[in-house]
Amino acid sequence: MKRNPVFHIAMAMYSLIYFVPLLWMALSALKSNQEITMSPLSLPTSWDFSVFQKAFTAGDLGKYAINSAIVTGTVTSSVLLFGSMAAFAFTRLTFRFSKQLMALITLGLILPLQSYFIAQNALFDTLGIKDTRMALILPYTAMGLPLSIWLFRAYIQNLPKEVFEAARVDGAGDLRVYQTILLPMLKPGIATVAVFTTLTAWNEFLLALVYIQNDDLKTIPTGLLTFSTRYSTNYQLLFAALTIVTIPMIIVYIIFNRKVIEGLTEGAVK
Repeated sequence: MKRNPVFHIAMAMYSLIYFVPLLWMALSALKSNQEITMSPLSLPTSWDFSVFQKAFTAGDLGKYAINSAIVTGTVTSSVLLFGSMAAFAFTRLTFRFSKQLMALITLGLILPLQSYFIAQNALFDTLGIKDTRMALILPYTAMGLPLSIWLFRAYIQNLPKEVFEAARVDGAGDLRVYQTILLPMLKPGIATVAVFTTLTAWNEFLLALVYIQNDDLKTIPTGLLTFSTRYSTNYQLLFAALTIVTIPMIIVYIIFNRKVIEGLTEGAVK
């Protein structure tokens, strides 16, 4: 296949839209607040990388990172498990009201958070789970399931039916087919859903701000408010902290980049 140089140039320029702000953020962390304000586009006059250690310590990022890791890990695992099982049921099993249930799941892709936030808030008040990690794990999982089910469903529909039929002829039940046949073939789809879910849960701010007031349970997005007060913001430490918390997500994407592309392309081709 002949490569189009114009396409590659266009994509390289497009990628700069995302790369340049990240680079500017990292370089701004090496500048004083005055330099950031007076000369935002200039290079740092000194390259003192100790500011990153200072930001990590002053902002107590370790504690917030642990909370984010617990919430994100639990949410991602739940979405992968329940999403893949639901997609398997919708594509390979026959049961009543499957079309109606799928329509409700599709509705979850369309409805904005604001449309059900008040009801959700009242429900969590009744259950008494505010200021607990479950107040984030439950809605994050619910928000991630519709997309995961759609992606898994599209991917499973492209898998050969003969493989599943042969397994059933050999006497395999639904659970065994799911565990031994489907999951090994679903790896690209799992990587895709895992990356999307991880990025969403790691960066979510609104629900974390509303439901978690206990500083010991705050996640990174709300923990970063430590660097801002009502009247001032320490931009140097804030940019340093943002750089630190952005690096793990970049690493995750780099590691799973190829699998994500495979999952998206294979799930889209029929």
